[in-house]
Amino acid sequence: MKTPISKPLPLAGVRVLDVSQVMAGPYCCMLLADLGADVIKIEPPGTGDQTRGAMGFKMKGSDSMGFLNMNRNKRSVTLNLKTEAGKKVFFELVKTADILVENYRPGVMKKLGIDYPSLKDINPGLVYASISGFGQTGPWADRPGFDLMAQAMSGVMSVTGYPDGPPVKAGVPVADIGCALFAVYGILSAYIGKTKSGEGQFIDASLFDSALAFSIWDTAQYWGTGVEPYKLGTANHMSAPYQAMKASDGYFVMGATNQKLWKLLCDKINRPELFEDSLFRTNPLRLANRLILAAELEKTFITKTSEEWVDLLLAAGIPAGPINTYPQAFDSEHGQHRQMRMEIDHPIEGKVPNIGFAVKMMGTPQQVSRHPPLLGEHTNEVLKELGIAGQELKALQDGGAFAA
Repeated sequence: MKTPISKPLPLAGVRVLDVSQVMAGPYCCMLLADLGADVIKIEPPGTGDQTRGAMGFKMKGSDSMGFLNMNRNKRSVTLNLKTEAGKKVFFELVKTADILVENYRPGVMKKLGIDYPSLKDINPGLVYASISGFGQTGPWADRPGFDLMAQAMSGVMSVTGYPDGPPVKAGVPVADIGCALFAVYGILSAYIGKTKSGEGQFIDASLFDSALAFSIWDTAQYWGTGVEPYKLGTANHMSAPYQAMKASDGYFVMGATNQKLWKLLCDKINRPELFEDSLFRTNPLRLANRLILAAELEKTFITKTSEEWVDLLLAAGIPAGPINTYPQAFDSEHGQHRQMRMEIDHPIEGKVPNIGFAVKMMGTPQQVSRHPPLLGEHTNEVLKELGIAGQELKALQDGGAFAA
């Protein structure tokens, strides 16, 4: 998928070294690439990013669909950073870079001699972002970090699911994706600062911090009342009714989050007595009696289909919606209009579906200019740009720079 570019993209001319694997780091770097940055993905020879071989099903080639959805618009270079020859090439790349993103466990980059203090001497303007499970410092810093652990240890899982049910994680990787987004925020802020000061800086982003940062409403309740947040299923601690409701054919979601909407709801479902009920007169009362309220409302909602209720409530100005599957969301009229599924031409897979751009930039719309790279696809191209050829290249090859 290529579209004509009428204006330079915002990050055109910015070089990013993506020294990361799996999700948070690669996704962060893909967002930068979508905005025009020249992202060079540094991968271990032979295996590459672990995500290339992840997931329980095979594609035509060796790369997984997960990898193909987190690595578009990048170039791939294979380097063995455990060899002096590999590091020599890497240092030459660092000299040309504006931003570096890595997500190895704290201490690994220092052991390899490519941590921020080491690279700052080579490139004082480098913006260096480290993504980890629990941050670069602190009692948990050395722990391996994955989304599941971050959700559990940040408290996210303590409020996910139903009160009497077993532990449940959020269905999407909120810690991974959240950390990628917060990292982009830090990276771009530091880059803007660099354009004024000429100096780069170190950015410490963690899955734990990012997951905990999403706890605004739950934490506000806890700090304001002293009551520890607890599981509520699809409801929340701030207003009621605001949750999934059962109709005759299944569930839908709705929310009457203020007194005006509550009155309107009672009128539209022909239950004016609920508005006068002493259990439901105010939002605090409705929250305190949420289960009773839901049961009362479902006595009425069970009389029509979910689609009928969604249409009726929306027509009255009351927020409501169906509970879609992912295919239904992508295939919906709105999902198609928002271009949330796009196809990318790939040399092995043919047409590869990708999730569309989540933010639409009207003046300089994001572009797909490169397919997700094959492992090491651009090694020779990048070496040529660095002026590495002839005897120098042979010496690097003999030194194991590009070998597993």
